[in-house]
Amino acid sequence: MADFYDHVKIYVKAGNGGNGCISFHREKYISHGGPDGGDGGNGGNIVLKIEQGKNTLLDFRTRKKFVAQNGGNGANSKFHGANAPDLIIPVPDGTVVKDAATGKVIKDMSRCEPFVLAHGGKGGWGNKHFATPT
Repeated sequence: MADFYDHVKIYVKAGNGGNGCISFHREKYISHGGPDGGDGGNGGNIVLKIEQGKNTLLDFRTRKKFVAQNGGNGANSKFHGANAPDLIIPVPDGTVVKDAATGKVIKDMSRCEPFVLAHGGKGGWGNKHFATPT
């Protein structure tokens, strides 16, 4: 006999943005190199997507915590940190997403496009943005 799950409580957390880098260009025969720190990458989003043919929340019986990856840190030489991939959670058609604390309905997943439940953090600025002509 197969179990049927119609109500689950899960924990989701989007990824943090990466740190910007503080770096100064230093090279022989270049007296004033200036700032060249790169930006941090963006954190991953938590995305809910309808999966056709699925009719129960049985997959959430064992896995209840979903945490997206963090963005990569910036580096010297104006290198941008890596953006983290989105974490896609497949749900059956007709799933109703509610806030656990208030009970307020966030989204009704009935024949709709993928829904971004939690947005990832924006990466920090490196000090290359603060360079001036002088």
